[in-house]
Amino acid sequence: MFFASDNAGPALPQVMRRMAEANTGYAMPYGADPVMEEVRQQIRDIFEVPEAAVYLVATGTAANVLALACYCQPWQTVFCSRIAHIQEDECNAPEFYTGGAKLCLVDTPDKMTPGGLRTRIKAEGVRGVHGPERGAVSITQVTERGSVYTLDELQALTSVAKGFDLPVHLDGARFANALAALGCSAAEMTWKAGVDVVSFGGTKNGCLGVEAVIFFDPEKAWEFELRRKRGAHLFSKHRFLSAQMAGYLQDNAWLKAAGNANANAARLTAGLRAAGAIFEHEPQANMIFARFARRVHQRLHDAGAVYYIWSGTLAGDDPDELLTARLVCDWSMTPEQIDLFLSHFE
Repeated sequence: MFFASDNAGPALPQVMRRMAEANTGYAMPYGADPVMEEVRQQIRDIFEVPEAAVYLVATGTAANVLALACYCQPWQTVFCSRIAHIQEDECNAPEFYTGGAKLCLVDTPDKMTPGGLRTRIKAEGVRGVHGPERGAVSITQVTERGSVYTLDELQALTSVAKGFDLPVHLDGARFANALAALGCSAAEMTWKAGVDVVSFGGTKNGCLGVEAVIFFDPEKAWEFELRRKRGAHLFSKHRFLSAQMAGYLQDNAWLKAAGNANANAARLTAGLRAAGAIFEHEPQANMIFARFARRVHQRLHDAGAVYYIWSGTLAGDDPDELLTARLVCDWSMTPEQIDLFLSHFE
């Protein structure tokens, strides 16, 4: 009963097979391995962009901040949600890798709105040398509260950005989960919606540790290569990144895994709803925020369930006090694990 995070789950069998295959013989380093060319072409095909520049790094933080650094000068801003991953979970790495660019936060309990983003952008870039200049817009998809921007919502946000001539970055650590939820193409959720660069996540969806950075206009390619090397994120034995991504993409394993994770979350959501749990955000992918009684939390923890209590504390005098749990489902979870978790609500 492990619901702490999807990055704690096992790797996909396809990924492990390709890693084992890569661990034979010799291959050129630093991304010159033949598997990387295979990966590059597959990603270009998936996103329907024959000229896209495609790179691999080992972490989502590296993917996000190196991409943003290519679109944001030190005296500029990155506009993002107050609960964006780059704000909540990356230890000032965006500021560090951009050389000091400020994060300007759009106040929202979950998704950014076009109005909120427009208001925040208008508030910056108006003080000359005394304030930051307007920089990139970053959108997290799936959001840190488990919601998924629809295509119309994405296009509305990118339209605001383009109205100010600002580039758009998509943080897609759970890109596949969003795509599976929307049932659209990768192109529709990115460049066709106005996105300039995307972090295409693998680690949370069945890889050991690899993320792709995709520039739909390759004009930033050389700058990214320089920043990746300077930032110590260019792997010498790059073939092991390439092999992971090749296995991830093989036979649509990435999309099938995300579909499994989303289906697991849907099963868990249905059970929680039937048990009377209250949802802080309507679950739309593989992450759930649900409130239920402390006594149930205590039973679950005593039984070995692992998840984060998002608000409140497990210890307390009131057994009926509602505490919020963050529950994340990964691709490998079984129905039996979910049903065992739900059995403690009875």
